[in-house]
Amino acid sequence: MGTLKTSAEMLPLLPRLGFLFLVGWLAADPASAETYLCSSSPVNETAVCASVKSLPDKFVCYLSPSAVSNLSRDDALSLARRITKNCPLKVTHRGINGERAPSFLTTEELQVASSLVSKFEHFTPAILRELGQVAVGLSVSDIENKISDEDLEASLPALGEVRGWNADQSSAIINKLLRSGYQISDGQSLAKLGSLVAGLSSSTLQSLPPEVILEAIKLPEFVQQLVTLPSALKRTFVEMISSSVSNPAELVKRIPDALASYIPKSLLVFEDEKPSIEDLNRKMWTREQAAMFFSDVIKREPDFSRLSQSVLQGYTCAVANEIGTERVQQLAKVMKKKNVQLGEDQLSCLAKMVTLHGIPKDLDSYPKDLLLFLSPSDYAATGSCRQYFASVGKANLDLLQRDSSERKQLLLEALACLKISGTEVNEENAEILGHLVCDLGEEYIRSSGENLLEQLSQCASFLPDQEEAIKSVISSGNTTFGPPSVWSVSTLNELAGLIPIFDHSILQKIPKNALTLWLKNFAHDSPLSREQLATIVEELLPARHKRASGCPDDKKITDTVLNNDMMPLMYSPEELRACLKNVSLENHLSQILDYPFSKEQLAVLKENLDQTYPDGYPDSLLSKLGSFLDTATLEEIKRWRITSPNTLAFLLKSLPKDKQAIALIERYVTLGNPLNATALEAINRKDLCLLNATALNRIDSNALKRVSLNFSSCPQFTKDILYAKAKRAFSDQHYLPSYYKHIEPYLGGAPGADLKALSKDNVNMSVDTLAKLRTDSLMSLTPAEVKGLLGVNIRDLVKWQNKSPIREWVRRQKQAELDKLAIGLTGGTQEGYIIIVTPQFQPPSSSALGTVAMAAHLFPALLLSFLMTMALS
Repeated sequence: MGTLKTSAEMLPLLPRLGFLFLVGWLAADPASAETYLCSSSPVNETAVCASVKSLPDKFVCYLSPSAVSNLSRDDALSLARRITKNCPLKVTHRGINGERAPSFLTTEELQVASSLVSKFEHFTPAILRELGQVAVGLSVSDIENKISDEDLEASLPALGEVRGWNADQSSAIINKLLRSGYQISDGQSLAKLGSLVAGLSSSTLQSLPPEVILEAIKLPEFVQQLVTLPSALKRTFVEMISSSVSNPAELVKRIPDALASYIPKSLLVFEDEKPSIEDLNRKMWTREQAAMFFSDVIKREPDFSRLSQSVLQGYTCAVANEIGTERVQQLAKVMKKKNVQLGEDQLSCLAKMVTLHGIPKDLDSYPKDLLLFLSPSDYAATGSCRQYFASVGKANLDLLQRDSSERKQLLLEALACLKISGTEVNEENAEILGHLVCDLGEEYIRSSGENLLEQLSQCASFLPDQEEAIKSVISSGNTTFGPPSVWSVSTLNELAGLIPIFDHSILQKIPKNALTLWLKNFAHDSPLSREQLATIVEELLPARHKRASGCPDDKKITDTVLNNDMMPLMYSPEELRACLKNVSLENHLSQILDYPFSKEQLAVLKENLDQTYPDGYPDSLLSKLGSFLDTATLEEIKRWRITSPNTLAFLLKSLPKDKQAIALIERYVTLGNPLNATALEAINRKDLCLLNATALNRIDSNALKRVSLNFSSCPQFTKDILYAKAKRAFSDQHYLPSYYKHIEPYLGGAPGADLKALSKDNVNMSVDTLAKLRTDSLMSLTPAEVKGLLGVNIRDLVKWQNKSPIREWVRRQKQAELDKLAIGLTGGTQEGYIIIVTPQFQPPSSSALGTVAMAAHLFPALLLSFLMTMALS
């Protein structure tokens, strides 16, 4: 039994082989089990070949790379056929952050495929057909050098059926095909690309006649391939399809489901011709998209249960106000059954409508998140406060800002309800508090010990003092997990949500074999980022690195190594430097930069790339830079050759510093690239506020129809410029109810006259939006006009009356006018009072000094008038 895997090594295999089956098999036939299992740690070549060839079909799906390393060419082909026939492909999100397209296989699947294709010097159409799914092991070098142009085109049907190509592979195949003269002349020739369609560039796609796209999307086999396309390519497909159909209803009908969420919301306004409920239900919409047509749908659909979760998430206050309380209650109950996720403004409005005539007795039939906008006293008529907080604990607490008064009050009321007078929370109460545990201070964490760990592991983030408290509890060893020095792989899996806050003092005590096994087998399912996993890798690397004089024979970097996401554990920085010589990284960057390399290792990789491109990186390389971007200098950015808005999108998403982003945008504009919709979407993520007036004025108004911008924190000149452009862009829809949804993000730059006009349109503006209006515009509004803007949200104004700028607006109004709102708003001026407005932040000019002197001269008279008024009132 010397070659049988140890129990620790077998642990990761148990979920795949099936624990019960494995136990039964070992008991019934230990000799056979040993033969099959030892294939991943062979005694000799003959034993390996014999065991692999005699394996039952179901087990060829779980072979390790070493089990196939010594197969002959013919045996490799035979095994490839069996794998293609018997192994259902489970395409997974590779990489740590989960943001990559689902086009990468597991490490072992890639390594097995790579090992099998390495048996061949050249790839003919016959071999590629025989390899089937295993062809995914082809490297970019294999594609470029081991397949002729003619053989590549002849093999297209087979290669197009392979799933799991990464971006480098599919691009290499497509580019080679196009260079060799392959013509995409109709829908059939486009569909023939199959899974390789992801390798098309946006520019190539845009060069095709629209009818080619329209023909291709009629073919079911082609539509299936659209799911795994990168976002930039999906947007390009939508642009081409939308430009070729007659109206929005037709677009909804024709657009493939996988592309629907990329339709600009301006194209989802239906006038005379409306799409069927069935067509709308089939698509997965974003919340913003669904809001555009929610009014149309809800008014013509008597049975809300017929509506999909995706459509229902478009709920708006305006519609709720029109259909009445009873219908809104019916709608809310359907939302609960279909688990519809709503935003803060939507839930706040929904809560007002549901409880307009009192708290419903069946409140548990409504969405849990709705309870965040009620209070225990509201719930008292239908149940105990413990029931209320048990439900609140399961709600999405992040709908409320962490430092908001509402969220703080919830926690205080919860502690009072559960009679927690001290700082110790028992396990039962921790379970009731649920997500509210994330808001408990460090004193509660220290006093409660492990009672809170299960709930804390679900929290999205912690304050510094909370982190210190958690580390103290963990380090003490006074938990069921014991001290870090005795932790196992399963312990790490249970604590995965807390690992991001573990520092060196904890990580160094965890057994290295447990950390290594956890990284290999469970890291991909954890919430950790690449950077957080890199911290663990640093702990596993030797503290001091010997300077490598050359690359050891057993450290040669092969395709198999490059396909292994545990590559960082195999090399010290010096070994990596020595072994990277004569290795081209360009075709592997998008893959390996998702691996958890340490900072030192990343520096070595970047050094290798800089030597290859001393004059700056080309556009084709920039989108693969990944974690290199963290260290990009301003001088390096100024040399980058950016030609694509999609590249700009990737870079802006990755660059963490404002100075880098400014340099990047300036470089992009300097090279003559347009600020079109794709570029604006990229900039909008965090850098829109960095654009100067010159750049903002270069934006085409029509580009705003295709994007949803968020610039509430930008300078006022940014808001003013973009509002004017948005008003022009959507002027043709000014008479439609959807106009407000289009213009709402831009209202921070709206003049008072436009807001006064908008107050007559039943827009049900949120108070949050009101507070972000231009100060002079807000101050020009009367209480009646504010009521017209807020609609059903008017009562929320009371919660804001002591916050700026609402406080300043209230002080400018006559209390008699505020009283007409009938919401208890106070702070306005009484009759006979004189409002003295003091200029803020601006010193008086010399021309105004006379006015100031006159005011000072008159002050005693004004004070006397004030006192007399008080005495007579």
